[in-house]
Amino acid sequence: MSKTETAVPEHSSACVTARANATHKPLIPVLTYFKELTMHKNIRFTALTALLVLITVAGAQSKKVVFLSGQNEDVGYTRIISELARDYQKQHPNVSYEYQNNTTDMTQKLQLLAGSNNLPTLYSIGEPSLLQQLYAKGEIVDLEQTFKKLGIYNQLNPVAVDINKKLEGGKLLGLPLELNIEGVWYNKKVFADNGIREPKTWDEMLSAAEKFKQKGIQPFSASGDQGWPLTRLLGGYAERYYGADAMDRVKAGTLKLTDPGFVQAAATVQDMGKKGYFGQGVNTVDYDTAVDAFLQGKAAMFYMGSWELRNFNDPKRNQIGAGNIGFFNLPAVKGGKGTMSDWSINTGLVVAMNQKQNDAALGEWMKYVFSNYGTRSMSELGALTGFKVSKMPATVPALTTMTQRKLNSAKKGYLWFEGYFSPKATSLSQKNVQLLVTGDMTPEDFLGQLQNGK
Repeated sequence: MSKTETAVPEHSSACVTARANATHKPLIPVLTYFKELTMHKNIRFTALTALLVLITVAGAQSKKVVFLSGQNEDVGYTRIISELARDYQKQHPNVSYEYQNNTTDMTQKLQLLAGSNNLPTLYSIGEPSLLQQLYAKGEIVDLEQTFKKLGIYNQLNPVAVDINKKLEGGKLLGLPLELNIEGVWYNKKVFADNGIREPKTWDEMLSAAEKFKQKGIQPFSASGDQGWPLTRLLGGYAERYYGADAMDRVKAGTLKLTDPGFVQAAATVQDMGKKGYFGQGVNTVDYDTAVDAFLQGKAAMFYMGSWELRNFNDPKRNQIGAGNIGFFNLPAVKGGKGTMSDWSINTGLVVAMNQKQNDAALGEWMKYVFSNYGTRSMSELGALTGFKVSKMPATVPALTTMTQRKLNSAKKGYLWFEGYFSPKATSLSQKNVQLLVTGDMTPEDFLGQLQNGK
């Protein structure tokens, strides 16, 4: 403030008038008109009422909702949220919506945005540890508290809520936009043509893989470029060896990643890579290419979560046909404590919301979007989510129904391999597994680095 300026108290009438003049200049002639109009006693009340309505409408605050994700907008949950957000915008023009696709390192980007106090309204966040760090700094919405306040907490599936709370330090910080189980999808025709049944043990599954390879059929499709589809197999083997609480025990310090069961798991996945069970150049295969390899009949098996129902149920993408896809849980390990009623269950990539933007306008937006999310996801994608379906479609895809039955049969759920890891250890795991499957890193070195860095 310069020496010639005079300070005006924020609550003074002069300050209020100045702000009104600056913000609502088009209203000045109207205010003058109504001042003159209200001098006539008979129409004073009506005029004042109309004036209040006009000022309320003109003063309606605009709101911009920004969703940042690494996923394409026309896929899965990003598609459904965007559709609902734009429906809401048509009804409420003062609430706009923008989708932003991030193709860089999301963790690094979020850390930079948080450092500059510029986080978007919603954003995907891959590391639970970073999620909790941002919550501790007041950056992330407590969804249980907020949804209860908005009256939409009953829209959530209790199983999905429990999974997220387990991962998020006892708080519900991430939207359960999916409710997934993971396992091995397989081409039923290829299995039948080669006289192979669903394997019940890892030995049987690897024996089947060898038979496929000998017949010139790629046993598994996988994205080594992403890394995590390979570490999922490693973690699943360890869960079958130690039981569904394996990673909980690692977190508690009663089990080490360098213990024999994990070494055996890493050695098994390495052997699969060295024998060519993932095909040639697995580390150059990106995610979409891996999906297409299975759906085009180029691979017999594909370990992945039920979020892929969105593509399995899409006849344009699925060239082998939905009726030709089977699904089995990762099989048992000889002498292991885990069972095939234990499933890897998750709610998909975490999407958090910005607490600093959590106002009344955002609350109304959330009520509309998340009251309709579960039903829209089921009707358009045949997708299972952590939100309840208020109106089931007349026809539900057979694969979706089958997967729901598998989910209902789960006795215990466990998190993916890196579920409790720090961002640094997660990155290390998914990069070093590329060296593991080519034989350029020993199982002991791979796990030793993770044990020291987790």
